[in-house]
Amino acid sequence: MTALFDQLRTAPRNVLSRIPLPGLTGDDDDVRRPLPVSGMLAAAWTLGVGLAVLTTLTLVGWMAAPRGALGAGPPAVFRTAAQLWLAAHHAGFAIPGGSVGLLPLGLTVLPAFLLYRAAIWMARDADLRLRLPARLPKNTPKEVANARRRAQLVLIAQAGISLAAPYALLAGGIALVAQNEITQPFLGDVLVSHLVLAFIAGSLAVARTIGPWRSMMRLLPERFRSVVVGTSAALAIMLVAGALIVLGAIAVNFGQVRELSGVLSPGFVGGLLLLLVQGLYLLNAVIWGVAFIAGPGFAVGTGTLVAPTGVQLSTVPSLPILGALPEAGPTPVWVMAVIAVPFVAGAVAGVLVVRVAPSPSYEGAPLWGFVCGAMTGVTAGLLAALSGGSLGGARLTAVGPSGWEVMLSVTLEVGVAAGISAGLANWWLIFRGQNTAVTKAAAKVGTATAPVRKAGVKLARAAGSMASRVGFAEPEELSKLPGHWLDATECETQPIPVIRDDWEDEHASAVAENPPKPRPEPPRPPRRDIVDETDDKGGHVIYLDPYAWDRD
Repeated sequence: MTALFDQLRTAPRNVLSRIPLPGLTGDDDDVRRPLPVSGMLAAAWTLGVGLAVLTTLTLVGWMAAPRGALGAGPPAVFRTAAQLWLAAHHAGFAIPGGSVGLLPLGLTVLPAFLLYRAAIWMARDADLRLRLPARLPKNTPKEVANARRRAQLVLIAQAGISLAAPYALLAGGIALVAQNEITQPFLGDVLVSHLVLAFIAGSLAVARTIGPWRSMMRLLPERFRSVVVGTSAALAIMLVAGALIVLGAIAVNFGQVRELSGVLSPGFVGGLLLLLVQGLYLLNAVIWGVAFIAGPGFAVGTGTLVAPTGVQLSTVPSLPILGALPEAGPTPVWVMAVIAVPFVAGAVAGVLVVRVAPSPSYEGAPLWGFVCGAMTGVTAGLLAALSGGSLGGARLTAVGPSGWEVMLSVTLEVGVAAGISAGLANWWLIFRGQNTAVTKAAAKVGTATAPVRKAGVKLARAAGSMASRVGFAEPEELSKLPGHWLDATECETQPIPVIRDDWEDEHASAVAENPPKPRPEPPRPPRRDIVDETDDKGGHVIYLDPYAWDRD
């Protein structure tokens, strides 16, 4: 496929290089096609390849089907393939006595993939990578980064419109060709569906050329990005739960599904085509499972309901996959537990919203969590509306879930849970941040005061040693008196000061942490005023007081 794109890109340039046109030379940069021209070529290629694939499948079905089922001749086969292509974009049809709107969502994968690949080729053919602003350095101002983001978004939108506009116009021509006596495509649905699908696929493909998938999310503002991430997570959880419910129902009621397949007796080729059709409708069934989880449920005809609270059915179409529907009557009590899935999805979404973009206030996080739930509800309601529709007239005018009921239920369930979880997560981030700040500040203060305490201890030691050397050191008893030592008799009548128990001496604690090292005392010379009479037998020691004369 890439080689085909390269040939489509190089062949016209080689031809143009040989034609002497004014203002054009043989250089690749000079003959580069404009973006609208590249978009038109990509749209035509997508339609051609898609119609070729569906025409091949329709031709196989025409050969295996009974005579006259798909019309007579190749024109009828091509018209049927064109109708399938329009149905792949979810464009409805008018039939005698009603309309057909219940279309397989799985068939949309084919045009979406082709449009994505064609948009990548369009971006390369128009050299959009050269038009995109270059990467900015790390210390770029915020205004410059925002301007770069806006320029990228504008270029992505231009590329999406360049692909979607010609694609919708070509689809309108196909809708005119696909008309017959029985089916009449709705021209408005055709134009809108082709325009929207091509714009989304083209925009995503062009944004992908900027860089990896993460860079696509960085194009969005931080707050909007957090809501998108939370919405995607909530929808993913609910879709996975819906798929598990559908697969479980098919496994439990597999005997009834096989019985309906045997009643149709399509044959080998017809059985393969029937299996393919049911696989294409499997995505519709998953969305119906989401509606079942949300609470409103879905209908299989007017006056029917399949919901966790109960099942009410009548005659259903003979599609084997519908054999997985539960029996009519009240549902078991444990089935009501599936209603907890939207609340779990909302809790996860709220945490992700706060992780991507925390709120500086306690009130902002719950609000953004509820906004995430509202976006989830709108998206779920849109999917529910696309997954259902009518299958003709009479009773089959209402098949599938109700879009507005699913939107309201999912908004309330996911929004409330997301708001609560976002508020708690944001409170925890703020609380942990405050504790971390206090701990860091205390550590800084302790580090700053430690040298001061050590210096105070050293000064106290130096002062004490100096006083003892000079001779000004006072006796311990006199140092405790508040006044002069002659007033000691008066101090005995003064009240003793009270020392509080919670008072702590910083110098004493510092000295206790770093006790002074004991100094060895110098050897004292022998006293000459003492007469040693230890050698006298039975003698004693006489101490002479040189100041005894002053006491007379």
